[in-house]
Amino acid sequence: MSQTVGKAVCPYCGVGCVVGAEVQENRILRLFAPKTDAPNFGMLCPKGAYLKKVFVPERRLAWPMIRRRRGEPPEPVSWTEAIGTIAERLHRIRREHGSEGIAFYGSGQLDTEAAYLFTKFMKGAVRSNHMDTNSRLCMSSAVAAYVKAFGADGPPPCYEDIEHAEVFLIIGANMASNHPVLFQRIRKRRLRAPNVRIIVVDPRRTETARFADVHIPVAPGGDAALLLLISKRLAAAGRVDLRFVQRHTEGYSGYLNYLESLDEKELLRACEVNPARVEEAVELLLEPARLLSFYCQGINQSTSGVEKNLALINLHLMLGEIGKPGAGPFSLTGQPNAMGGREVGYLSHQLPGYRYVWDPSHREEMEALWGIPRGSIAPQPGLSAVPMFRALAEGRIRALWVAATNPAVSFPDANAAQEALRRAELVIVQDCYYPTETAEFADVLLPAAQWGEKTGTMTDSERRVVRSQQFLQPPGEAKPDWWIVAQVARAMGFSGFEHRSAEEVWDEFRTITRGRPCDMSGMTNERLAVESLQWPCPHPRHRGTARLYTRGRFPTPTGRARFHLVHVRLPAEVPDPEYPLTLTTGRIPAQWHTRTRTGNVPELNAQAPYPFVQVHPETAQLFGMREREWVYLVSRRGRTLVRVEITDAVPPGVLFSPFHWGETFHPETNLNRLTHTALDPISEQPELKHCAVRVEPIST
Repeated sequence: MSQTVGKAVCPYCGVGCVVGAEVQENRILRLFAPKTDAPNFGMLCPKGAYLKKVFVPERRLAWPMIRRRRGEPPEPVSWTEAIGTIAERLHRIRREHGSEGIAFYGSGQLDTEAAYLFTKFMKGAVRSNHMDTNSRLCMSSAVAAYVKAFGADGPPPCYEDIEHAEVFLIIGANMASNHPVLFQRIRKRRLRAPNVRIIVVDPRRTETARFADVHIPVAPGGDAALLLLISKRLAAAGRVDLRFVQRHTEGYSGYLNYLESLDEKELLRACEVNPARVEEAVELLLEPARLLSFYCQGINQSTSGVEKNLALINLHLMLGEIGKPGAGPFSLTGQPNAMGGREVGYLSHQLPGYRYVWDPSHREEMEALWGIPRGSIAPQPGLSAVPMFRALAEGRIRALWVAATNPAVSFPDANAAQEALRRAELVIVQDCYYPTETAEFADVLLPAAQWGEKTGTMTDSERRVVRSQQFLQPPGEAKPDWWIVAQVARAMGFSGFEHRSAEEVWDEFRTITRGRPCDMSGMTNERLAVESLQWPCPHPRHRGTARLYTRGRFPTPTGRARFHLVHVRLPAEVPDPEYPLTLTTGRIPAQWHTRTRTGNVPELNAQAPYPFVQVHPETAQLFGMREREWVYLVSRRGRTLVRVEITDAVPPGVLFSPFHWGETFHPETNLNRLTHTALDPISEQPELKHCAVRVEPIST
């Protein structure tokens, strides 16, 4: 029996590891990490190492299904019937309620081909900008800050900068757990260069913090105050690259005046940090050194997430630590193709190629490229994720198509999100697995091929574009996501969806990026079949671009990067006598998002078998909590069941609990029943990292 070997991008975090597979008779015999392939060069994390165990036939959604009546189980149907039903019902909703009655909610799990066609379908054909994804929940504040500071999205550094950095600042990111392969590169860097230093800013003493030279246990929400304090100290000490600031930035004098006006005692109170820890961090930054910062949801998921991002970018601009090897502010994406989704314009205010719906010239460009009438693309941004679900609950949106995500568990204020799904006239769920919590609300279920079962393209956190190969046949009638949306578009009578392969979709998309900041027009299918490339890559002979802004030119009207004033703001919800504790949420190494994939792997479940809450010993004693007992966490919105873990890794008064477990594990283990939907006013990203709770015994 012959064996084949294929390679695909790991479907978990945004590092973008390449995983190889030896396959025989449609079964993976062995997984491996190719030693010569960027970005992981032979390394895999535990989740990636167990990927061959995610193919569980009894848990797969293998056939299209329709639920004839709410409350009844769905029944298998043909693709013809499923597609025809969707086309007919969407047409009816458009006639009765207009294009604004239809919305799409997707994921950074979708490959670029699928995400692009969904964008073309919604914004070009259906003419609704009500299109958003779970990337709004994780990295939209980072996107907004990059645009405000630099004029365009996209992380300036690359992974290779790890080999040149002299100081690492890791803030709001538990890289050892959530981006483990990348963190291994940091550890190897310090082994080779013992003088390299690591500063970690996190309320918890995480696995990442244990490797730090300086761990700053900032209060949840105190990141901006801390960064302003560090910047103020460095500016007062003269640690400013005036040559860079004067030649390549604008707004510094106003920012310096602002820093000088801030009261250090007030900043210390806001971040609740021991002054000695601040001094240690400042000491490491006083001497010129290549500074590489990594950050993620810890500063993004906040009502002041954009300002926290800008405070960090301001620090890099002030020090001139950008555009050179080993330096720059590096936003880590949480999903394998969250970066690719930004490129195709799948957030509610975007269009492909880093264009925007509010810009008339951008709309006209896309209308011409798509061959649709002028004025087809609506000029107003659509509703972002949280307002979209509110509109669904209120009946202003009638139909929602959900693809590659599970918002019934991952959405803030999950009770309200589930009620919105319950009230919808039409819910379409496109996924690889069944059942899921969101699938329980679906009228139509569409089976998608998953990792290894399709050809597709993804962009990782360093702007590296990688082509995944198909080396397995999907189960039953499961199809690639791009094929599904193309078939529905054609059934609705829309032209421009006649693609016969993922390669044809990619060829259309890459040409649309020509001349844009994320130019991928030089990334032909032939090149991606044998190599990965970083954008911008403007022609077929271009080698790709490792890092941005190396010449100090930025895509702003003046060509200069921009300083922004940053304000210290309290979280939207703070503890009070009724809800006296602060809950912060996050991820753990053994599970992924809502466990639709990792929940099928016994080895990973053994490492993290149940939902838990970490509690400081003083807090446990004060509130009568005992190790390993089950308790309810209760907020103003709901309650959830967790098992107590007593540890001094969290500070007194702060609880940490991961959000992975939903109702398929137990009816009362959905942590996002507790979280709220307060949004950053610029990015509209919800504050998932901070809410007020109390603890109740399970007998109440």
